[in-house]
Amino acid sequence: MDDAITIRGLRKAYGGRAAVDGLDLDIRTGEVFALLGPNGAGKTTTVEIAEGFRSRDAGEVRVLGTDPEGAGRSWRNQIGIVTQTSAGLDLLTPREALASTAKVYSDPRDVDEVIAAVGLADKADTRIVGLSGGQRRRLDVGLGIVGGPELIFLDEPTTGFDPQARRDFWTLIRALADQGTTILLTTHYLDEAEELADRVGVIAAGRLLVLDTPAALGGRGTSEATVTWEEDGIRRSMRTATPTAEVARLAARMPGGEVPGLTVTRPSLEDSYLTLIAPHITDDTTEVAS
Repeated sequence: MDDAITIRGLRKAYGGRAAVDGLDLDIRTGEVFALLGPNGAGKTTTVEIAEGFRSRDAGEVRVLGTDPEGAGRSWRNQIGIVTQTSAGLDLLTPREALASTAKVYSDPRDVDEVIAAVGLADKADTRIVGLSGGQRRRLDVGLGIVGGPELIFLDEPTTGFDPQARRDFWTLIRALADQGTTILLTTHYLDEAEELADRVGVIAAGRLLVLDTPAALGGRGTSEATVTWEEDGIRRSMRTATPTAEVARLAARMPGGEVPGLTVTRPSLEDSYLTLIAPHITDDTTEVAS
């Protein structure tokens, strides 16, 4: 499969401190890729370089086959960007903001379709200054997809969304992915990464720590499971590499073969993520550039 983004030896420093330190990364065409890491890990710097909004000190970057540094309008016509915040639109309505943005692109999506997709149909003609934080975030997403891009950068896209709005947004992202759109997602919501991403990459101190599917990250798929049950009025648990066999043994000695309070769990994506980044977190960690 061709790669939508190829990064080799990427470096960027601020005041002598490396924000990105020799990063290599490939993101495949058509996949949803989640880039994870703590504050100060280098996520935002990496994404802004890929978007063409920040220069690099060293390394090679190709996005849709083009070096984003100094790329022209035809290249920008192929990408959509959802930043963490937007400003300067307060006096417009969502419909006006989307319609004016759509004019920049050669083959934009229908504005009403985008309004419906991001859940703003009942606020389409309300001035943006009167929208709630979650509604403004939905508009940000709409502005990022109205151009019908081949590649979308989503930076913390569901911040401020209520649970139902987040799930509605996930449905939208799946639909875009099903249409072949490549999506680069940064998020602090591990359930969001697990729900949406084909693969995840974890970075810390500007370097890639691991790249894998959410299900296999950090050895989740082969990690020991924790079997928990109730016996003789006591809550008991054990860690085992063979949970099915242990459950069978428990069932064999229980009246009627039923194991009271039985649960079998493996490490969550969050568990694996926190284990991976723990050695890179210090009390004096500051976000020079994330």
